[in-house]
Amino acid sequence: TDTILQITGLKVYFPLRGGLLPGARRYVKAVDGVDLAVQRGKTLGLVGESGSGKTTVGRAILRLLPARQGKVLFDGQDVLAMKGQALKDFRRKTAMIFQDPAGSLNPRMTVGGIVAEPLRAHSDMTARQRRAHAEALLERVGLARQYASRYPHEFSGGQRQRIGIARALACRPELIVCDEPVSALDVSIQAQILNLLSDLQQEFHLTYLFIAHNLAVVEHFADDVAVMYLGRVMEVMPRSALAAGASGVLHPYTQSLLSAVPRLDAADRSARTPLPGEMPSPVHPPSGCLFHTRCPLTRQLASSLPAGQTVPILSEGSPVRIVGRCARECPALSPAPGRPGHAHACLLRPS
Repeated sequence: TDTILQITGLKVYFPLRGGLLPGARRYVKAVDGVDLAVQRGKTLGLVGESGSGKTTVGRAILRLLPARQGKVLFDGQDVLAMKGQALKDFRRKTAMIFQDPAGSLNPRMTVGGIVAEPLRAHSDMTARQRRAHAEALLERVGLARQYASRYPHEFSGGQRQRIGIARALACRPELIVCDEPVSALDVSIQAQILNLLSDLQQEFHLTYLFIAHNLAVVEHFADDVAVMYLGRVMEVMPRSALAAGASGVLHPYTQSLLSAVPRLDAADRSARTPLPGEMPSPVHPPSGCLFHTRCPLTRQLASSLPAGQTVPILSEGSPVRIVGRCARECPALSPAPGRPGHAHACLLRPS
């Protein structure tokens, strides 16, 4: 399979000012070593709680935020090292659809001007050609051509998101980062926008990095799914594994996310395993596995055994583990045996 985007060891830290010791620098570790691969023409869904670093990954890929460390290869070229014309060409081949349709549109520009704006930097079209191209794109995303002379405040939320999609398509990109494009919309409008994105992907041979927190949306729309927690990837899997529910996913965090999805059946509601506490601070993340302070599996094992005692994990013949190991070792993303395309970062699961 052709990999259009390969991310290795990506880190994005934000410095904090102040502190007890002069000269000592503290950082918010928003993204702390992310490895991902996006296949050409496919959709990779990136999910996780608020604050897990999903949007930061998307913005760092497009050079909208500076990366501290790592590599982002687009068609084999390192994006983080690009300068001049190479960087301009990369930005022509990529685009972003933002979460807030209203906030991402300039209220002082007409809709036609907003959609045509990327063409001013990345094409040699005349003003008349840019306007004609913008009107054609508006029509393609389900809006009338005459709307090009109107302003963003004259449209509903769903229509504004269609305008944002038209702007993203202006330069015919190869990769589009979709930052929760339907989370601010009504459920009925969400389905329309998702269907539009799916049709556009087939028509223009697009690749999507689809950021979301709604597992049902990701299950419906994505080909592969990556789950993030506190700046790291906990699990990567094909959509079929997520659709299989608790039996398909491996990491305890992914299982907890699935159990939090609203259910109509009373038996399903009683089987939930809610996570205790809040996500730790990215300024002072836990040692070892980042999830071990909230992990139901770790808590269950630790409560039944003296500290440091070995325990056999009765799951597909995995070897003896040490309960305290989760607090000491940070697990790497490892392939799951017998499951192609499936990897996880858990010490208590077979690898």
